[in-house]
Amino acid sequence: MHDTTAMLIELGTVILGLGILGRLAGRVGFSPIPLYLLAGLAFGHGGIIPLQASEEFIATGAEIGVILLLLLLGLEYSASELVTNLKTQYPSGAVDFVLNAAPGAVAALILGWGPVAAVALAGVTWISSSGVIAKVLGDLGRLGNRETPVILGILVIEDLAMAVYLPILTAMLAGVSLAGGSVTLLISLGTVGAVLYVALRHGRLISKAVSSDNAEMLLLVVLGLTLLVAGIAQELQVSAAVGAFLVGIALSGEVAEGASNLLTPLRDLFAAVFFVFFGLSTDPADIPPVLVPALLLAVATALTKIATGWYAARRAGIGTRGRWRAGGTLVARGEFSIVIAGLAVGVEPRIGPLATAYVLLLVVIGPLAARWTEPLARRLTRRPAAPAPAPAPEAERADAVHTTT
Repeated sequence: MHDTTAMLIELGTVILGLGILGRLAGRVGFSPIPLYLLAGLAFGHGGIIPLQASEEFIATGAEIGVILLLLLLGLEYSASELVTNLKTQYPSGAVDFVLNAAPGAVAALILGWGPVAAVALAGVTWISSSGVIAKVLGDLGRLGNRETPVILGILVIEDLAMAVYLPILTAMLAGVSLAGGSVTLLISLGTVGAVLYVALRHGRLISKAVSSDNAEMLLLVVLGLTLLVAGIAQELQVSAAVGAFLVGIALSGEVAEGASNLLTPLRDLFAAVFFVFFGLSTDPADIPPVLVPALLLAVATALTKIATGWYAARRAGIGTRGRWRAGGTLVARGEFSIVIAGLAVGVEPRIGPLATAYVLLLVVIGPLAARWTEPLARRLTRRPAAPAPAPAPEAERADAVHTTT
């Protein structure tokens, strides 16, 4: 069979299968991410029917999927919102980092994977899934709740922290010296600062330059600009994902809304391909040996995320029920955890299977935690009603009456 023909057949089968899996997940009410990962495991190396002709195309599609995920996330926020969130939520962001990065780092060191893998696994356990959490908030009708801005604030801080974390991790994985890593970090911070400054001061001009009444032109300009900036960022060792995120922040108003509507279907397609590609690169036989550590890590970091949300909501003056809801909503991990693990598999191959099992567990547990943490906490912390005083016997009441009279 001709190579192109084989690629089209494999690619069509994969995309059709993803559509069926996504529909099934929607009917059940869960995120489709675990099904996409399982599909990748089934058709990857060591799977049931390994893909061959379309693997290179899927790898490229996976890169585009990460870029679009971060672009669409950046389009949800303005530069002023990001600055405000940083000013008000940074103590909660610090608590989030300490509570949730530490378990991953400790686990990697206990497993004997070394300091570089410890930094990578710390990122895997630290970052919540913005995509899964946004979907859960919509599904549960909580977008207008008082605790929702607190949840979004934590997610924004995590996304901004990636602009610092990813260059550091990339430099460590590449074996760059301390001086080289410092230069990379300074370039990253300078780029982030410059983009935020331009977005704050001249965001309207940028949006006006990109704007177009023609949907086709708007799509081509925004997508082309994003891929260009992502490529330049990658060349500067900043991270293509962070570059795409910054493009999203720089656009605002009607342009951001229009671009989001046009690019959302593309994001969903290529994001699904990305999760499949990660599954393709993981041998299913490597998962059982790391299943117990993944389960222990999932339980530990689910609890630390609940504690993080509870603390952040308490700082914002949210009531007890809202604090538990905020904590439960933050449990899910997803796209960023997979991105970080994908970067680190070259240094420590075992981190890929562990991250896959870990994300599978928490993508399933996350929506359940968001729904049930608050009712369960209310039931467990409910104080038993005090017993009513026993009525006095008739004789005692009669004596009391006679004594009174």
